[in-house]
Amino acid sequence: MRGLVIRNTGSSYLVRTDDGRDQECRIKGTFRIKGIKSTNPIAVGDYVEFADSREGEPAYITGIEERRNYIIRRSSNLSKQSHILACNLDQVMLVVTVNHPITSPVFIDRFLASAWAYRVPAILVFNKSDLLSDEDLSTYRELKSLYTEIGYTCLQCDALHGEGLEQIRSALKDKVTLMAGNSGVGKSTLVNRILPELNQRTGEISEKHDTGMHTTTFSEMFQLPEGGWIIDTPGIKGFGTFDMEHEEISHYFPEIFKYSAECRYGDCTHTCEPDCAVIRAVETGRIHLSRYNSYLSMLEDEDESKYRSKI
Repeated sequence: MRGLVIRNTGSSYLVRTDDGRDQECRIKGTFRIKGIKSTNPIAVGDYVEFADSREGEPAYITGIEERRNYIIRRSSNLSKQSHILACNLDQVMLVVTVNHPITSPVFIDRFLASAWAYRVPAILVFNKSDLLSDEDLSTYRELKSLYTEIGYTCLQCDALHGEGLEQIRSALKDKVTLMAGNSGVGKSTLVNRILPELNQRTGEISEKHDTGMHTTTFSEMFQLPEGGWIIDTPGIKGFGTFDMEHEEISHYFPEIFKYSAECRYGDCTHTCEPDCAVIRAVETGRIHLSRYNSYLSMLEDEDESKYRSKI
């Protein structure tokens, strides 16, 4: 039988069959090692085949259909392995906050670069607009201007009080959307506003560290009444890129890739070469320094502790 994986708890999977029935499924140990270098060889959004089972008993997944795309990150526990966040996506919404807690620009850029690498369009959602001071508003406007100029859609909302949700609902309609972000940015609150019947758990922000605690413990897919799906995932503290060649990383920063065509050398790394058009664009302000620094961090970073949030 065939179905869509709508929940992944790590030890079992809930599969929605083509005829609308939900079936609990598992995988055999041998299935885990068939050339899939991931902590989760099956992810939410996968279409799978499974063997029929007796009523009330779990079925065993026997195969995965070819994926259209996916979002992948370096596993937080096993740095040499990957973790697939979700598959077969139309887009990803990265929920970020300017303050309470601060979402690092490096985290944003790493996530956006990974989405670009795996051909998943990305939207930035700036949440907690009600908590912005005058200084925070200035920071928000700068970030919005930066990412809009690059080509990313930027939306603003106050999920707690329900403001700014119409644009988000419109962007979600008829799309399969991964909702991602750091712990504490209000992702679960936003999902609750969009689908109030879910009543997802939300957590308090740590006063000591101004960071959030994980409230979503596993990935799950929810169908929208107006069409489309939301995939909710546990909060991410850091985002480690996986399986990217150094010479390809500049391709995942659109503005860096644009200016790289003017470099003297075709294999320019944009770090120290003479007549590097990218470095020149950074010096003249045509490429934002924070984006260039994020690019350099992805070139140099071999240690996961370097990209995890400081807590």
